[in-house]
Amino acid sequence: MSRRADSDETRATARPGREDGDRPDPPDPPDPPGRGGRPDRDDRDDRDDRGRTADADARPDQPGADAAAEPVRTEEAHITAARTGRALTTSALHAAATGADTFPAVLREALGRRGLSLERVSERLKARGITISQATLSSWQRGRSQPERARSLRAVDVLEEILDLPAGTLRSLLGPRRPRGRTTPPGAEGAALQILGEDSVVEKALGARFRHFNQETSSLMVHDIVRIGECGTMSGFSTTNVLRAGRAGADRALFVLSFDDEAAEPVDIRVTCGRLAEATYLKGLKSLVLEIHFGRKLAKLDTTVVSYAVEVSPSLTPATHYERWSRTNLHEYLQQVYFHPGALPVDCHRYVREKVGAPPRAQRRIPLGAAHDVHVLTSRCKPGVHGVAWEYGP
Repeated sequence: MSRRADSDETRATARPGREDGDRPDPPDPPDPPGRGGRPDRDDRDDRDDRGRTADADARPDQPGADAAAEPVRTEEAHITAARTGRALTTSALHAAATGADTFPAVLREALGRRGLSLERVSERLKARGITISQATLSSWQRGRSQPERARSLRAVDVLEEILDLPAGTLRSLLGPRRPRGRTTPPGAEGAALQILGEDSVVEKALGARFRHFNQETSSLMVHDIVRIGECGTMSGFSTTNVLRAGRAGADRALFVLSFDDEAAEPVDIRVTCGRLAEATYLKGLKSLVLEIHFGRKLAKLDTTVVSYAVEVSPSLTPATHYERWSRTNLHEYLQQVYFHPGALPVDCHRYVREKVGAPPRAQRRIPLGAAHDVHVLTSRCKPGVHGVAWEYGP
């Protein structure tokens, strides 16, 4: 039914859900917002997109001096190859002509030269049956990650065509596979990727902000309350989150709340601790992004409390679960689900997932209380997905 995050994501549906929060590097300049998906037309669109790459790093350099120097650099590359006896690769020629000699640099240079935004590139890849998000493309051109999986490597081959690069120019610049698992990038982004996986709804909803998703804070205690209406659908939920600053200056937190049923949309949002600075519902992702400010800058290790409640429009199918994902250890996590007296479940159980999409484990039945509620209190709550599920009678 619902999912959240360590600082925070939520999901509301008839299938299982997820969530998270952590500490920042200086932020990269944000990619400009996309213009919405459209099918490619022709090369006239390339001219329309000229100079509008989604990353400031991808702007084309001044052409005059480069154009004059290009033949000289290319000739020097041929002379060097002849002297050393080494093969002259397409990437070496490209580096000689442009000065770009790494995968991120060549990708940025080619995007700037072609004048294509990351949105347009993502659309063109999708038209060829390859789905690569703008956030992933941005990570590639900034050097934060590199293509390694089969789908990503296929995308690189197609990128060379889209960007008018000689075959093998980008492929030949890829380094060895980076270590995975526990040695994935440190910090909030790496921890979130271990739980969420690549191209998750949370990453798509936050875009460029995903890299710094609540890196300045970590959650200590979380209390979620979910209310199920007479028809078995979720009518609303509320969260109280105790956050601690990992460094001085933290003054806000992001929360991503995801719904499984597209008919279940937020109709009212109330923040009782903190100040609501942003509330954006992304219908295509069935996700609500909240940015809540603390009202002051925290000193390192200071704590603050954020509380909010969301009312939800009736969904089409009864809710059957509620989940929260967390990338960090919580001191304490309390889940409560209140059922309408006319929609009481016949069975309830708790469970844990190692990561989103993993099979549930540690399942245990939990009793229905006198207030028609169930609850789970977990101390020293480890990273992963923590949920409550229920079943209705025939």
